Amino acid sequence: MKLAYVLPMYGAEVLGGAEGAARALAEHLVERPGWSVEVLTTCARESTTWADAFPAGTTVEGGVTVRRMHAQPRSADFDDWSARVLRSPEHADPELEREWIARQGPTSPELIEAVAASDADLVAFHPYLYHPTVAGLPRVARRSLLHAAAHDEAPIRLPVFRRVFGSARGLVFWTTGEQRFVNRTFAVRATPQLVLGIGVEGQSGDPAAARAAVGLGDRPYLLCLGRVDDGKGTGMLAAFFAAYKERHPGPLALVFAGPVKNPPAPHPDIVVAGAVDEPTKWGLLRGAQMLVNPSAMESFSIVVLEAWEAGVPVLVNARCHATHDHAAQSDGGLWFDGYGEFEVAVERMTGDADLRAALTARGRAYVAARYHWPTLLDRYTAFCARLAPA
Repeated sequence: MKLAYVLPMYGAEVLGGAEGAARALAEHLVERPGWSVEVLTTCARESTTWADAFPAGTTVEGGVTVRRMHAQPRSADFDDWSARVLRSPEHADPELEREWIARQGPTSPELIEAVAASDADLVAFHPYLYHPTVAGLPRVARRSLLHAAAHDEAPIRLPVFRRVFGSARGLVFWTTGEQRFVNRTFAVRATPQLVLGIGVEGQSGDPAAARAAVGLGDRPYLLCLGRVDDGKGTGMLAAFFAAYKERHPGPLALVFAGPVKNPPAPHPDIVVAGAVDEPTKWGLLRGAQMLVNPSAMESFSIVVLEAWEAGVPVLVNARCHATHDHAAQSDGGLWFDGYGEFEVAVERMTGDADLRAALTARGRAYVAARYHWPTLLDRYTAFCARLAPA
């Protein structure tokens, strides 16, 4: 069976969560006998401009055929213009919606024609938000899958997305929380659906080497892994941690490891490591007291599962459906909704090694049952085979 994956950008250098999940799925899927994957995408590497970063043309990457096409850059005034549109997205008229989608980009007529001409058995779109999905999915609706990566945000309330979600032949979700949200938001309960998630593979990483790499010494630490971005809750986490240290002095540190967009205020107990390589990432995970994911707007959050795979518990934002569902369904983590709950959770977990071990064991069992690659691919290929037109 042949699948075509349609994404706004694609590649090992691309940092987007939906794009990274699609690439991992594609590269594992092509290892299965009888399955092939073609990616249709743009030449962009990041979403603020959609500027060309890769040459146009066809390559093979990780066993996957990748076809990249030029796209128009994002409108320079998009953010200011978009803020006005999204004050009341439910009431946007069709012309305004079309302009919003076009200005956001990446807009590539060549890509949309390639989608329509694809000979794939199924065409899978990732994520819901961008022009390739909005313009491309209706062209191949009868053989389309939508990996929406949806969460409760203003753009999803634009009326155009009722048509996008309603046109899909099948819907694939990262979590049950995402599935619940989409079924509340759109009339799609009769559409075939799969809660898939993302596969997890543990990797090597030495805690001592990771400590040395970021200058931690032998201090105990909490780890926040991923983009350091106030939109991901990292500013809030830094403020909560600073308040915690005023009330609980001691050696405990907080480490931010990931590309830095909004650096936190300087603090003697906060280490901003920046982007780290995979061995350092896994070493930091294995040496942490726990992983903290403060984001309220995640579609899946693979770092939560990686933490359990590495042997540490998690603390997540109670307002995030995806991470809260992971923690609650696994009974492998705690969650907070405000500073008071954050303080109590940190005190409980850092002060009780038995609790950390019990949470980690349950989290690991949850990952093994759902998110190791062989199990996940079995579910995905069966779903695709059922949906492919005869």
